[in-house]
Amino acid sequence: MPVFNHCSINVLNLERSLKFYEEALGMKPVRRMDAPDGSYSLVFLGDGSTDFSLELTWLRDRTKPYDLGECEFHYGFVADNFEELRSKHREMGVICFENEKLGVYFIEDPDGYWLELIPRFKK
Repeated sequence: MPVFNHCSINVLNLERSLKFYEEALGMKPVRRMDAPDGSYSLVFLGDGSTDFSLELTWLRDRTKPYDLGECEFHYGFVADNFEELRSKHREMGVICFENEKLGVYFIEDPDGYWLELIPRFKK
């Protein structure tokens, strides 16, 4: 049976996105593939504790921001240090929506993708 390995998003400015994901979520590059002609780069970010990765796809010739439609999708992250992260994300000014009833919040990356932060629930 296949195992879910990664998802991919397109980014306009690779360095800005790398900085954001490291600062906001502690994700660091674990693998990188660059086109021989420099036309694209694929950078896979990992969390250091799972095999799952987030692929950032950068295209050299892209100059316009990506159209994300109505943003009816997002990526979810479970956090052991939920309150600490929320405080950090408030300081960074990247929280775009909080749902206090559900106990979750969302941050927005430099390209407009929404990332949901969920506290780790104890079983």
